[in-house]
Amino acid sequence: MRAERPEGPADDAAAEGPAGLAGGALSGIVVADFGRVLAGPYMTMLLADLGAEVVKIERPGTGDDTRAWGPPFAGGQATYFLGVNRNKRSVALDLGDPAGRETARAIVDRADVLVENFRPGTMDRLGLGYERVRATNPGLVYCSVTGFGSAEGAALPGYDLLVQAMGGLMSVTGEPDGPGTKAGVALVDVITGLHAGLGVLAALRHRERTGEGQRIEVSLLTSLLSALTNQASAHLAAGVVPRALGNRHPSITPYEVFEASDRPLVLAVGNDRQFRALCERIGSPGLAGDPRFATNSARVAHREELAAALSGRLATRTADAWFEELTAAGVPCGPINDLSGAFALADRLGIGPRVPEEAAGPGQVAHPVAFGATPAAYRSAPPRLGEHTAEVLAELGLTGPGATEPGRTRPGAAEPEPPQPGPTEPGRAEREGTQR
Repeated sequence: MRAERPEGPADDAAAEGPAGLAGGALSGIVVADFGRVLAGPYMTMLLADLGAEVVKIERPGTGDDTRAWGPPFAGGQATYFLGVNRNKRSVALDLGDPAGRETARAIVDRADVLVENFRPGTMDRLGLGYERVRATNPGLVYCSVTGFGSAEGAALPGYDLLVQAMGGLMSVTGEPDGPGTKAGVALVDVITGLHAGLGVLAALRHRERTGEGQRIEVSLLTSLLSALTNQASAHLAAGVVPRALGNRHPSITPYEVFEASDRPLVLAVGNDRQFRALCERIGSPGLAGDPRFATNSARVAHREELAAALSGRLATRTADAWFEELTAAGVPCGPINDLSGAFALADRLGIGPRVPEEAAGPGQVAHPVAFGATPAAYRSAPPRLGEHTAEVLAELGLTGPGATEPGRTRPGAAEPEPPQPGPTEPGRAEREGTQR
């Protein structure tokens, strides 16, 4: 870490972090990362890929909850943790101990960004709340990630599954007559991490112009409501309460799954031209002129009749044969791949979805944004717990960790409260008696 945070809005661009960070779009930006589980770590990993120096502050002995979330494991580490923690340095600090908090303050005082997802009020009780730290670091961008906000929802536990349920996503996912269904990944956490990253970058731009830091807050609930987009707009603007339609779309058809002769095939027909092309290629040109199907609104009103007509034709050939035929005609379609097939597709298309293992360890998915001048860089594998404690303390000019050696909690020290948002799996809430 640099000895002191640069003063003034013009110094950030010239600042550089440790050797090897120069050249990234965010080179010189230091992030004090108190986040854990998924939303915060995913966001800080993306920032780290772009050159930011991320110091991950973890509890001695256990560290980030996801270190224990397995199987599967790779090299003795949970793949869940590995997936969102490359390019970071790990410092093990006992925030329940005054010396540990003092060391944390030293890190924060030299940071440009702080990320945390403890329950609202916890950072204040630890002496690391925004008003406290801005007194010595007025340019700090302080990002708090919560489950349901910091007001009336502050006491609610922020697990992804709860927010998918309570935020309405499960009500529009799954089969029409079935129970609500969650997404196959902790999607709300991921979306929240992206929103938080956008907020951090906007706040850094404001600081560049004015020299002022600020506190920003993003919750899982508000992120989900925003991400519901057309479904939320239908409710707010037209009073519609959307319901689950399985793999169908409420406003477009045919936009669903059909059975080819060997496996399922997805059609995603978005306009009348594509529909006419579909009808020609499947050998049923008369469907396009049928008044029931001539326009999208008419097709939506008669979706069952249309699905029946298409199903018979699509069942005559394989999914791969239809993919080639229809794609050549400009009709969006494709088979349902598992993850092996999805990565194989990305490889065939030359997208380069994998990070070489020698660059950042096993199982790393490449940064999703391709930059022409400042590409993402993969400098280090996800850290072992406390791997960089001594290194960072030396950079701060401290002679000891101020808390514990990595892997041990100081005897008798009070423990901070658990983080707020996390994915669907149970975590510290059960182990430490926090309210669910």
